[in-house]
Amino acid sequence: MQIFGVDIGGSGIKGAPVDLDRGDLAQERHKVLTPHPATPEDVAGCVAEVVGHFGWSGPVGITFPGVVTGGCTRTAANVDKSWIDTDARGLLGDRLGLPVTVLNDADAAGIAEMAFGAGRGRNGTVIVLTLGTGIGSALFIDGKLVPNTELGHLELNGHDAEQHASTKAKEDEELSWHHWAHRVQGYLAHVEMLFSPELFIIGGGVSRKADKFLPLIEHVRAEMVPAELQNNAGIVGAAMAAADQT
Repeated sequence: MQIFGVDIGGSGIKGAPVDLDRGDLAQERHKVLTPHPATPEDVAGCVAEVVGHFGWSGPVGITFPGVVTGGCTRTAANVDKSWIDTDARGLLGDRLGLPVTVLNDADAAGIAEMAFGAGRGRNGTVIVLTLGTGIGSALFIDGKLVPNTELGHLELNGHDAEQHASTKAKEDEELSWHHWAHRVQGYLAHVEMLFSPELFIIGGGVSRKADKFLPLIEHVRAEMVPAELQNNAGIVGAAMAAADQT
């Protein structure tokens, strides 16, 4: 069975048909740059471009970098503030002319990792963190998702944690792997103090380079592993969420 997944990020919008039996992309993904400003109408146009690239007709799952409840986007940290309280499901469904499911981007990545990746078969408390333009989070208790946790916005050193420890912060401040790993360590220790997880799964594009920073992180008791689906997890999870609605 194939369903289309789209992952809206702060820097790029990417999508592909997903083979839900394998939990992997059925075709090579297509990516466009996120428009600036990333308004609902402009982002919807980019989503339509990605879906149209494949000539897709059928259900589409779409991630959003913020809180999503009932198909409406409630926060907008790394896109235009006009997304707040937008009926994203209605907007994107009308633009595509297709059935649409919208969910938080890190929740989608977490769903995919728990089903097909590093969290497969794991019980207890598992936290999936996506490090990128911001920090997304997905919290699972015995395999069940607690949606919209947004742990990247925990206060750390007087700021949103993602301003301090995201991949964007590393790039903007030209931090060494060692320096950035120290920041990520501080963030993980803070999250661990609050939730006592058995496992952290580190996702986002930087997970491809996990060997450069995960071994540098100390004083965190939870097991830490890179995401197995890496930066495709959001696309796969979006498709899985759409399949659940069909």
